[in-house]
Amino acid sequence: MGVILFYLFLIGLFVGSFYNVVALRLSKNESIVFPGSHCVNCNHKLAWYELIPVFSYIGLRGKCKKCKIHISIQYPLIELLTGILFAFSFHLYGFTLNTLLSIVLVSIIIITYVTDFKYMIILDEVLIVGGILALIINFFVGGFALVGQTFLNGLIMFLIMLAIKFIGDKAFKQESLGWGDVKLSFIAGMFLGVPLGIVYIFAGSFLAFPYALIMTMTKKESMVPFGPFLATALLLIFWNYDLVLTFVNNLLGV
Repeated sequence: MGVILFYLFLIGLFVGSFYNVVALRLSKNESIVFPGSHCVNCNHKLAWYELIPVFSYIGLRGKCKKCKIHISIQYPLIELLTGILFAFSFHLYGFTLNTLLSIVLVSIIIITYVTDFKYMIILDEVLIVGGILALIINFFVGGFALVGQTFLNGLIMFLIMLAIKFIGDKAFKQESLGWGDVKLSFIAGMFLGVPLGIVYIFAGSFLAFPYALIMTMTKKESMVPFGPFLATALLLIFWNYDLVLTFVNNLLGV
C-alpha cells in the first residue's frame, strides 16, 4: 500500500510537470511537443537534470541556469499538488476504478487551476479528453447503460448552467459566466449526477464569493475566474459523494 502511494506520488510529480506545459502552451495555442522544454526568457534548452520535478527548481534556486531570471513557483507547486492528489486518490479508493476516475478528475482540475487563474480560460481539449476517459472508465464499471446515463447527466448540467448564464447575462447586461464554466459543468454532471450537480453550483459560488469580494474591493476587478472554485467544489463533492448525497436526501426528507 505504502509503496503504491509512493510510486503514484512520483508519477504525479512528472505528470504535473507535463500539465504545466499543457496549461501554458495550449492557452497560447502553442504545440505541447515542439519546441522542447526551454526558458521562456532566453530560450535556453533545458537539460535532463533541469527537468526533474521539484528538485530541479530547488537545485537551481528557482532561477534559469543561463539568464538567471526567476522561475515561477507555480511549476513545483503544481507538480507537488498533482503528486499528492494522485496518491490521495488511491488512498481513498484503493484498487478500484474510482481511483482512475479520481485521477482523471484531478487532472482536469489541476490544469483548470492554471489556465483560469492565469489566462481566464478553461481548455476545451482538457475537458474533452477528460470526459472521454471518464466515459471509457464508466463503460468498464456499468457498460453502455452507465455511459448513456453519465452523458445525459452531463448534458443536463450543461443546459442548467447555460440557462444560468443566459439569465445572468440578461440581468447584468454583461457576461456573467464564461463558456468554460458552462462546459466544466458538463464534466460535473458526468461525475456527480444532477442532484449533486446542483449542490456543486452552490458550493462553487460559496467558495468563490470571498475571493470575488476581495478582488472587487482591492483591484476593482469585475471579472474573476470562477472555474477554479467550481472545480474545487466538484472534487470535494466527488470525494465525499455518499456523505453529501445523504446530507441532501436528509435535507429534502427523501
